[in-house]
Amino acid sequence: MNPLLQFEGLPLFDQVTPADVGPAIEALLTEASAALETVTAPGFPAVWVDISRVLDVSTERLGRAWGTVSHLNSVADTPELRAAYNEALPKVTEFWTRLGADERLYAKYKAIEPSTLNAEQRQAHKNAIRNFVLGGAELTGAARERFAAIQERQAELSQKFSENALDATDAYSHFATAIELDGVPDDVKQTAREAAQALGKEGYKLTLKMPCYLPVMQFAKSSALREKLYRAYVTRASDQADADASQFDNSGIIQEILALRLEESKLLGYSNFGELSLVPKMADSPAHVISFLRDLANKARPFAEKDLADMRQFAIEHLGLADPQPWDWPYVSEKFKEARYSFSEQEVKQYFTAPKVLGGLFKIAETLFDVRISRDDAPVWNPGVEFYRIERQNAQTGDGAGKNALVGQFYLDPAARTGKRGGAWMDDVRARWLRPDNNQLQTPVAHLVCNFAQGMEVDGVKKPPLLTHDDVTTLFHEFGHGLHHMLTQVNERDVSGISGVEWDAVELPSQFMENFCWEWDVLKHMTSHVDTGAPMPRTLFDKMLAAKNFQSGLQTLRQIEFSLFDMLLHTSHDPATSIMGLLEQVRTEVAVMQPPAWSRSAHTFSHIFAGGYAAGYYSYKWAEVLSADAYAAFEETARNDGLPNLETGRKYREAILEAGGSRPAMESFKAFRGREPTLDALLRHQGMAAS
Repeated sequence: MNPLLQFEGLPLFDQVTPADVGPAIEALLTEASAALETVTAPGFPAVWVDISRVLDVSTERLGRAWGTVSHLNSVADTPELRAAYNEALPKVTEFWTRLGADERLYAKYKAIEPSTLNAEQRQAHKNAIRNFVLGGAELTGAARERFAAIQERQAELSQKFSENALDATDAYSHFATAIELDGVPDDVKQTAREAAQALGKEGYKLTLKMPCYLPVMQFAKSSALREKLYRAYVTRASDQADADASQFDNSGIIQEILALRLEESKLLGYSNFGELSLVPKMADSPAHVISFLRDLANKARPFAEKDLADMRQFAIEHLGLADPQPWDWPYVSEKFKEARYSFSEQEVKQYFTAPKVLGGLFKIAETLFDVRISRDDAPVWNPGVEFYRIERQNAQTGDGAGKNALVGQFYLDPAARTGKRGGAWMDDVRARWLRPDNNQLQTPVAHLVCNFAQGMEVDGVKKPPLLTHDDVTTLFHEFGHGLHHMLTQVNERDVSGISGVEWDAVELPSQFMENFCWEWDVLKHMTSHVDTGAPMPRTLFDKMLAAKNFQSGLQTLRQIEFSLFDMLLHTSHDPATSIMGLLEQVRTEVAVMQPPAWSRSAHTFSHIFAGGYAAGYYSYKWAEVLSADAYAAFEETARNDGLPNLETGRKYREAILEAGGSRPAMESFKAFRGREPTLDALLRHQGMAAS
């Protein structure tokens, strides 16, 4: 009765306990190991579907169960669950490493005749052969053993890095006075007061969670308070944090991770981890990426310098700040934007109630991609989690075309809370797959996770959560990932949806969806004032649109700083030395705003140390070129009433979303646009096009 061993239907998130983890994973590892031995036996045929029927079915069960445990560890962390997860992690890592390096299985795959496969299977087979090589299948003896040990240790270190970042964030609190919070929005103060009262404390509990931290930095008039929170935020999980948080220091972990990555790369015949990381990506070399980033930085720098000069002048003339410090810039920026464009983020937020935004998001997706989205039922891990289904008339299903056929389903977990990892992400629960064991179509299921503010009660009235426009954009972004995963029509698991898509192209559908957050004909359907219910006035939207590219130069350089640091860290940096020297070098080259010497933002850079973006953070800027050019197709074909052309939406759905990873991303892009992408649309969208 172990809930992790129930594979009929959806995961039993509400029933899983830490005690279930060990027994379930042990049983599934035993089953998967037996399947591996079966398909690698001398007499077992080197036939794709025969191998899949035994091995893929077994490993998919392991992957789904471990995915459930990993997800709960990210969104509902407890000491007991963390202990169970960490106990099982080395065993799971060892199995996947062993599977990916098994020379017998590698030989079976090499013996498969590609001409016997369909197009989807051929792409999956090509990827599998590549992944065997990257997984160490051609290593022997001591090198093979060392490679396996590196994989296990890296998994442990990445998990510990993530835990330290979460614990350091959760551990901090400051109980502020009403005077300190002068200028902070009422809803933020209300939430902070309730948090303090729940602990029997006076004042307002401030944390480093984004729904609290960011508005304090933007709106608090007290520079001393901003400095206090800023220092705590940028020194999290580092040697610069307060003494009582020293156990969360990620310095040693970073150094060891980098050394292991370099060693792994050399074992596989590469000079550095940057080269290894790019093998399955669109970019062909680290030099190509670095050149791309520096070219974009040169184009953005004049705009960033103008952004900074304007802010400095405003700070002197209107705020009496002759020498703004790093913790002052968010405040200066917000006040400058309010003055220049005559509106504030706080004013905008009143119109973006979570239910209304979600309805607007669903409306554009339903219209553009010919689907229907509705509430559905499933066991969940928190009362605030919602579950939905996506259907489409005449969609390809396992039993033929049908009215309102199920296409996919997704969980939405929107609110920030203790024990939940920060940030926003999409992850898969299961992939679309024409299962080889029963010839039934398995529909895809996704997780969409954000960290927005929760709703609150005022005078006995429960009010819905309010989202900033950035929150709205984040929601559209993650939903774009979800659509990529759920609208696929590919039946081969390893290349359906997001699976098999090059890492530097996987952000295309997510960034593409962000564009609709700036279209009035879309936005007007998802605004409703929290108190009056009135839609957002067009005049306010026009002010937002005028401010769309406010400080886009600074924002672009910030992303390039992260991306260039990441790539140089994994190509030219000596892991035996501190990363701070390289970070300072990159900031000197790229940034126009310098942080204090004690800032340690890299110590919580989970994307590259715990999230799969190592030597791949450039993907965000790379994919922005693709997504901006893709969206330009909708601009070029827009209807007279301003709404998107549905034929363009169909073409995009079929060429990009439905194709998933069944072919190279460039082929999918060219199938949609008829040519390769150019930088023009990105520069234009961000207000940095040449006059």
